[in-house]
Amino acid sequence: MISSVLVANRGEIACRVFRTCHELDIRTVAVYSDADENALHARVADTAVRLPGATPTETYLRGELIVKAALTAGANAVHPGYGFLSENADFARAVLDAGLVWIGPPPEAIEAMASKTRAKELMAAAGVPLLAPLDPGAVTEADLPVLVKAASGGGGRGMRIVRELADLEGELKAASAEAQSAFGDGTVFVEPYVERGRHVEVQIVADTHGTVWAYGTRDCSLQRRHQKVIEEAPAPALAPGVEQRLHSAATAAARTITYAGAGTVEFLVSGDDVHFLEMNTRLQVEHPVTEAVFGVDLVALQLSVAEGARLEGDPPGPSGHAVEARLYAEDPAQNWAPQTGTLHRLSVPGIRLDTGYEDGDTIGVHYDAMLAKAVAYAPTRAEAVRRLAGALERATIHGPVTNRDLLVRSLRHEEFTTARMDTAFYERHLADLTTTAPDPYAPLAAALADAHGRSRFGGWRNLPSQPQTKRYASAHGEHEVHYRHTREGLTADGVRVLSAAADLVVLEIDGVRRKFDVTRHGDRVYVNTTALTVLPRFPDPAAQQQPGSLLAPMPGTVARIADGLTTGSTVQAGDPLIWLEAMKMEHKITAPTTGTLTALHAVPGQQVEVGALLAVVL
Repeated sequence: MISSVLVANRGEIACRVFRTCHELDIRTVAVYSDADENALHARVADTAVRLPGATPTETYLRGELIVKAALTAGANAVHPGYGFLSENADFARAVLDAGLVWIGPPPEAIEAMASKTRAKELMAAAGVPLLAPLDPGAVTEADLPVLVKAASGGGGRGMRIVRELADLEGELKAASAEAQSAFGDGTVFVEPYVERGRHVEVQIVADTHGTVWAYGTRDCSLQRRHQKVIEEAPAPALAPGVEQRLHSAATAAARTITYAGAGTVEFLVSGDDVHFLEMNTRLQVEHPVTEAVFGVDLVALQLSVAEGARLEGDPPGPSGHAVEARLYAEDPAQNWAPQTGTLHRLSVPGIRLDTGYEDGDTIGVHYDAMLAKAVAYAPTRAEAVRRLAGALERATIHGPVTNRDLLVRSLRHEEFTTARMDTAFYERHLADLTTTAPDPYAPLAAALADAHGRSRFGGWRNLPSQPQTKRYASAHGEHEVHYRHTREGLTADGVRVLSAAADLVVLEIDGVRRKFDVTRHGDRVYVNTTALTVLPRFPDPAAQQQPGSLLAPMPGTVARIADGLTTGSTVQAGDPLIWLEAMKMEHKITAPTTGTLTALHAVPGQQVEVGALLAVVL
């Protein structure tokens, strides 16, 4: 029997596994890096063990340290979560060799599917339909577009779509570097890219006695950088017979490698065509939608199978519909740039929220940018989608920029509501989904709330005063607002100020009464869903940068610099010059104009903050 579980992971998934363990009266052990010393998963576990270092390669990818931590803390089982070492056969063997229970599939099954190229060979032999890999050196114009893909790992890292043959070599190199950083394996391969395909997957659970259960389907077509953003169960609007073919292929895949535990078989679906993509030999990020529809706890099933239990009878049937949205600390309008800083407040009431953060926690640069998974369940798809969009719209999120607005608009987009989406959804619609008009009254509400909070007399003065001016910055630029203290109270041109308090301002605008909730954290002010930064009355001339400056769009590490790039080099507009690594993803910084590199401050391995001057092109 499992009595104490160490989760070889961090953040949301560690907290998720701990929750089930606590319900089953199983002791929990966390491991944490120096960067995660105060992280939620380390706080909620019964015991926590430090892994010295900050980066994944120093900590969560060190299998020998994790096994030692389990033995030191007295755990008798290890759950890998997802990512990191969850699909590493050598780690699974090390756990078993140490006399611990491995809460996952046999190492041989992991090994069979760990390499996506080897997995395709096995599936082809088993008669599972798939897209055959291409020889990178033999790709021609006729083969385009193609997808460069990491042979190991997942989560969209090490993947690139190539539409121009001249770009293939560079994208192979970039994908390999990203895969090496994320998974410790830079091997990549190339396969055909299917336009307008849907990403549909099957959740399977198998015991050690030969039984394999298929838990319906999930659609995960809405993706950015090949990483899932919105998932749902069951997959809607599949062609007749496709679901049964998916189930048959998924169970055949599991039986081919004598699978045990929870896993997911992923497919690309285009009309009636079904193509095997890969098998994830672990729990998926999106497992909650399957739990909601089937009324099961997949982590509890993992624990049960690891203890040798049989899957008795038939799997439960589905009921209703569930949709999950991944809330990321990132700016979709700025090439999905990850964001860091203090998460002052995170509240999404009324639905399931799986997260690894609490109010006041810090979002750092070393790990994935996902803050939480918001999951809504309802009897029908339309109701579930509406419930999730409404909950996110009403959510309170104070801290780094997030993709919340993008999620809400995506859920309400006609292609999604009518189930006509595919994996290129954001390629087509990102510009429209991220083009928004600012709330013109949010800065005024912030100023009025601040004026009330600073007044000795509850916001009202007995004598008239001169017009007051406040300046703010938002994602839409700078804003300047004006208001007055009068005998009647606070006034502003064009609106009636019905009431003004430090946390709530009520305005009448064109006869319509509007409420503005106001919260302040330092120089940041949150007005409903608008984030504002308080600016000084007069700009600081020292803050100006010279033309042609390349600034770090996010905090991170300089991963590499273009070959041969030195001061004095001639560059063309759009040339990639510097690659930053942040939250396990590489981000290209390109030349803003054709000219000469007059300064290069970036050095590989250098840690930089947002706004740091990396280079100058004139």
